[in-house]
Amino acid sequence: MTATGDAVVQDDGAARPQPFWRLAWLHGRLGFVETVRIPIAVIGNLLFPALALLFFVVPLPQVASDPVAATAAVAQLGTFAVMSTCLFSFGAGVSEDRQRPFDPYLRTLPAGPGPRLTGRVLNGLLWCYLALVPVVLVGWLLTAARLTPAQALWSLVLVVAAAVPFLLLGLAIGYRLTSKAAIPVVQAVLFPLAFAGGLFMPPEAFPRWLDVLSQGLPSRAVRDLVVQMTTGTEAYALALPVLLGWTALFATLAVLAYRADEGRRFR
Repeated sequence: MTATGDAVVQDDGAARPQPFWRLAWLHGRLGFVETVRIPIAVIGNLLFPALALLFFVVPLPQVASDPVAATAAVAQLGTFAVMSTCLFSFGAGVSEDRQRPFDPYLRTLPAGPGPRLTGRVLNGLLWCYLALVPVVLVGWLLTAARLTPAQALWSLVLVVAAAVPFLLLGLAIGYRLTSKAAIPVVQAVLFPLAFAGGLFMPPEAFPRWLDVLSQGLPSRAVRDLVVQMTTGTEAYALALPVLLGWTALFATLAVLAYRADEGRRFR
């Protein structure tokens, strides 16, 4: 029995199609292995948010020793870790894959884009959870940040919801731009969204104009919803509608970018 494309050839010579989730698992595993083979990518993804917490939150006793403030700081930087992982994994990662000869071959297989895209999403979500581990450890060991078991459980579920809009934005960038253009664009999008969204500095410290502006950003909406879940501090009233609106926009951009890429390379 041998594997060929998205099917398995049995000993009698007949091809047996693989189940959808089996193919998705194989694509996800391939993406994970490819990422692990580049240690600097793994180290950067896992350490930067934790180092930001270690250098800019832990030394401040008025924040680190306050359970609410410390938990909010961990939540903010955890949100940044998820956002960064999604934008780089799906933005830079997709654009790099499109430059490889293997990608056009995969798109000719009869299984369609579903298993490959699902595998990529599963791989990206796994790295989102892994990126949170150092942040949570630093917050737990060196600050007063604490979660109840129920809050911890809901936070694990919330990671998926927080990842979706930035995952879609990453796909829109990855399918629209070349690898040389995608990386600087991801950086140009990531850090302004993070700063203006209150992921490095709480919105309470913003001037009035920036606070109003940031409430229209997806990063601020996600940040406030995550902080509400972990600390009980109420998010601003439009946080959920803003997040849903941006998610719908990013989904549209991702679909249009995928179709444009398919038409440009495969017509």
